[in-house]
Amino acid sequence: MIGWRASGKRAGAAGGEKAAAPAGTDPAGAEPAGRGAVGTEPGTRAPGAEPGARAPGAEPRTRAPGARPAAPVRRGPGRLVRALVTLVALAGMVAFAVVLARLTLEASPASVSLTRSNLMPGRSIGNYLRQPGFVETVKQLGGNIALGVPFGILLPLLSRKTRGFLRVALVTAATMLLVELVQGALVTGRAFDIDDVFLNTTGALLGYVLVGRRLGRAVRPRTRPRWWKRRPGGSSA
Repeated sequence: MIGWRASGKRAGAAGGEKAAAPAGTDPAGAEPAGRGAVGTEPGTRAPGAEPGARAPGAEPRTRAPGARPAAPVRRGPGRLVRALVTLVALAGMVAFAVVLARLTLEASPASVSLTRSNLMPGRSIGNYLRQPGFVETVKQLGGNIALGVPFGILLPLLSRKTRGFLRVALVTAATMLLVELVQGALVTGRAFDIDDVFLNTTGALLGYVLVGRRLGRAVRPRTRPRWWKRRPGGSSA
């Protein structure tokens, strides 16, 4: 009886020592925290678990303080669709170039005495507005504006690099400036007019705002966030 009580006291003392293990240490035989099933690494998904489910005991993922969430990547149509749209846009540009050449580069001998070069912005527009005939005014101003609209629609479809107000305006102005220079130097009955360049560029910007901007974003969406939305020190594709 005495031996049984002594052995019981020793067993109780051993059990007390085991129960009073220091905080923060794993008792013998216990699995380390952060592991899920047996044989799995910390943070990995156990076999048979649903995607997105966190292993039991794993710590949730935390984001660094002040870090912005990654911007979602917009996926546009496939390469085949983009290639077809590019071909259609190129064909439209070629057709538009033919029409533009016929309208602006055909000789007009009967207009030799009526044409004068204009290097002062606004002079020709003022003359159009002072004309007594309203239809003729609309024809001159509206025709030059309509002549630039295809630039604003087709340029964003050709490439992402030709999208944006400034790029559309620069490409249109450079193209129409070249056309006006050829008119004034080589075509009989035609003269250089800087106001035509301004009106054509205005038409291109109207076409871009109304149609081209949305078409360009639908066919060629932006893959990187804008520069003011990028994380400072992070790289984005």
